[in-house]
Amino acid sequence: MYHKNPSYKIFYGFNVAFLILISILCVLPLVHIFAVSLSGKAAADANLVAFWPINFTLDSYAETFNNLNFLSSLNTSVLRSIVGTLLGMIVTVLASFSLSRSTVEFRGRTFYVWFFLIIMVFDAGLVPTYIMIQNLNLINSFWVFILPNLVNVWNMILLMNFFRALPKDLDEAAIMDGATSFKILTRIYLPISLPAIATLSLFTLVFHWNSWFDGMLFMIDNSKWPMATLLQTIVVVQDFSKTGINPEDLELLSNRSVKSAQIFIAMLPILAVYPFLQRFFVKGIVLGAVKE
Repeated sequence: MYHKNPSYKIFYGFNVAFLILISILCVLPLVHIFAVSLSGKAAADANLVAFWPINFTLDSYAETFNNLNFLSSLNTSVLRSIVGTLLGMIVTVLASFSLSRSTVEFRGRTFYVWFFLIIMVFDAGLVPTYIMIQNLNLINSFWVFILPNLVNVWNMILLMNFFRALPKDLDEAAIMDGATSFKILTRIYLPISLPAIATLSLFTLVFHWNSWFDGMLFMIDNSKWPMATLLQTIVVVQDFSKTGINPEDLELLSNRSVKSAQIFIAMLPILAVYPFLQRFFVKGIVLGAVKE
């Protein structure tokens, strides 16, 4: 009866129309970038391309995939995202589970919770961070992308609250059966926390994939840059000297087409991963909203 109400039908129709409009507005920039990447030099430079390629050509993609700097940055970004997400989630899960225990089980819990809160709120600053990275001999090293970002306090607090909201009866039943803390985590908490963990994994993956400042700051060799740093140099700074593209080839190609091709390729991995995690995202988006 509720769904047959005329007011509900009008409200439902308005919501559907509004969401369709928002979806179109989100997709159109991607379609435009893809169309520019497939267009010829004259049309792209004259800004004549809208949502359909003009003078269709794959030269921009051919030049991009023949560019060793671009392929190297792509490899660095993929490796960084996989390793950073995997190690980051391992640390986050272990720390969150430990901090979700009561003070009886973990006597130092209160101290560590306040410790993590303080370091989340108060940042040391850019110069001390650079000096620390330099003293650790991480300058121009791949691990400079992983180790400084290994502990995400915000994700840790969210997952900790999620764990604390789970029924304590699960713990008590497992303890009575002789389960250790590690078994409680792996056999009970992880399976029922899959939506939360998948959501935080997606956030961590996107962070590593889009991070560009640390590559520019800590990498001396631009061949070790992640893709986000390379694209920032090309798109924002407009510095094509570090792209690895032959200047003679640039005269035959449109800068806009090459940039659009590289931007579109950089979007594909996240677009490919998201559908697999999307079914967990709706449940995990309320992560940490309820706590005991």
